[in-house]
Amino acid sequence: MQKTITPIDNTVYVKREYHSGKIEQTISNSIKAQKTWAALEVKERVKLLANFVKDFLSKDESISEELSRQIGRPISQVAGELNGFKERADYMLSIAEKKLKNIEVIKDGNFKSYIKRRPLGVVFVIAPWNYPYLVAVNSIIPAMASGNTVILKHSAQTPLCAEQLYESAKKTLPKDVFNYLHLNHEDSLKVVSDKRINFVSFTGSVKAGYDVQRATHTKFIDMALELGGKDPAYARHDCDLEKTVENLVDGSFFNSGQSCCGIERIYVDEKIYGNFIELFASKTYNYNLGNPLNKETNLGPVVKLSAADFILNQVNSAVGKGAKKIIDESKFDFPKEHKNYLVPQVLVDVNHDMSVMTEETFGPCVGIMKVKDENEAIKLMNDSPYGLTASIWTKDISIAEKIGNQVQTGTFFMNRCDYLDPALSWTGVKETGKGCSLSEIAYEKLTAPKSFHLRKEQ
Repeated sequence: MQKTITPIDNTVYVKREYHSGKIEQTISNSIKAQKTWAALEVKERVKLLANFVKDFLSKDESISEELSRQIGRPISQVAGELNGFKERADYMLSIAEKKLKNIEVIKDGNFKSYIKRRPLGVVFVIAPWNYPYLVAVNSIIPAMASGNTVILKHSAQTPLCAEQLYESAKKTLPKDVFNYLHLNHEDSLKVVSDKRINFVSFTGSVKAGYDVQRATHTKFIDMALELGGKDPAYARHDCDLEKTVENLVDGSFFNSGQSCCGIERIYVDEKIYGNFIELFASKTYNYNLGNPLNKETNLGPVVKLSAADFILNQVNSAVGKGAKKIIDESKFDFPKEHKNYLVPQVLVDVNHDMSVMTEETFGPCVGIMKVKDENEAIKLMNDSPYGLTASIWTKDISIAEKIGNQVQTGTFFMNRCDYLDPALSWTGVKETGKGCSLSEIAYEKLTAPKSFHLRKEQ
């Protein structure tokens, strides 16, 4: 039995039976449906998928409360995830025909030669809880637009998200083009290892990512793995201080810091450090930490008690090594009987001997470190096993590009953070994983080239 504990009050919100007995039939159904689905013209698949997206978004009110109860995000902020779902789906569908058309090769009048993008078959998507719809859409829409069928396995924290997507698919798509399974980790790996699964998209921890990769060792398939992160920001001396701090506070604490590309460490030029810290603390006090179902709440609990323990231990370890907390927790009024309501905390006097600056936190805490120049900032930004996004805050775009070329990351921002542009590839380096979702490159990953070399006359 799979149980979802709501972080609002740590009671059981949803119970679901695991689908271990449905794996075989689901894969078989997906294989059968894929042949007919792939035979459709791309524009027909795009049309059907647009209807799927429209139907899903029409349920925004029920989806909002469900999502808030499952993960603890303030209900006032859930609309942002649905808007992002639409933005990403719309963009990927808008480029599908162009990216999936044949590549014509001109030789002479006696030959017809081209490269066809053929679908891979069945795509297995393992989606996380923190942005359950946003991350899922990255894979499921381009996968289905390419002519693949999809089996979605969602986190045990967000089972209703898979079911909501499935209900819309049942109404708008051919049978078994989209399916879902509630699975534990062991059964998920069985699906990954099944030779009838042709591509895997996984978002989760580094450890689980290695488990997924090992599970494919008996077959040759590609995969997209988005794993850990410790995304840095560098505030250069010439940045717009007010706008920089406003964006970095939001980038650090939105969704209680539980964002794959959220800001977890900040390096500030010594020339502006004092003013930066003062302003950052001031804006942090603007958060209203409380029950996420209340409309005035803009910061909810972290998802699990175990996550809260991990975050607090990391903070306490840093303090034990000399870090200082600059946020007075007594100024926040929140349900203190539930230990996963964490006050957003800012640590100064930090260094890279502290795990809070080197290991993923995934919570409402950020470390801010003074640097003397951009060379020191680059060195510290790269001093990490991860590389999903990084950002610089400056008025000089040439400096930004120069630094961006030296920072080891999948996406480099200037004067922006914690955002995903669907026209750009979403990818990471080092322990953050491999592969790519979104952008036109995603269609290359979710299809395989097949060459046709046709001589008209013998």
